[in-house]
Amino acid sequence: MAPLQAGDKFPSGVKFEWVPITDDDPTQCGRPQEYDANKEWKGKKVVLISVPGAFTPGCQAHHLPPYIQKIDQLKAKGVDLVAVIAMNDGWVMNAWGKVNKIKGDTGILMLSDTKSQFAKNHGWVVPGGDRNGRWAMIIEKDGTVSYAETEKSTGVTVSGVDAVLSKL
Repeated sequence: MAPLQAGDKFPSGVKFEWVPITDDDPTQCGRPQEYDANKEWKGKKVVLISVPGAFTPGCQAHHLPPYIQKIDQLKAKGVDLVAVIAMNDGWVMNAWGKVNKIKGDTGILMLSDTKSQFAKNHGWVVPGGDRNGRWAMIIEKDGTVSYAETEKSTGVTVSGVDAVLSKL
């Protein structure tokens, strides 16, 4: 299936796995739950970013932290939520969020794209691999994708917070 492009509607039936962040201790967390993106994102402007893996050097140093640092700028441009997905399980995504001091009310969700199912069906995977690629999408309140770009090489450019802010 081809990746979503600007102008496409966000598909129905999209579900991720997540473990809500309810405390600060990365060694403790609840049980994974199903996260129904279509239900939860209805009527919201969402920035969906995908990373190859939680705690990996590029993702930890260059991709996630700028989104955390600029969440207020994203909200000022109408973003209701930033959703971060990776192929890691819900527990790992929960711990990664806690290590980065993401709280439940920050407007950032750490979701598991279990086995990269969303990336394989609607986004991009790492060329020649089974991991999520590094990309970003903006999903408007009416469910239309207004921005969808994947990194063509290593580094964080078109999927980074500054590129997304410039498209809002």
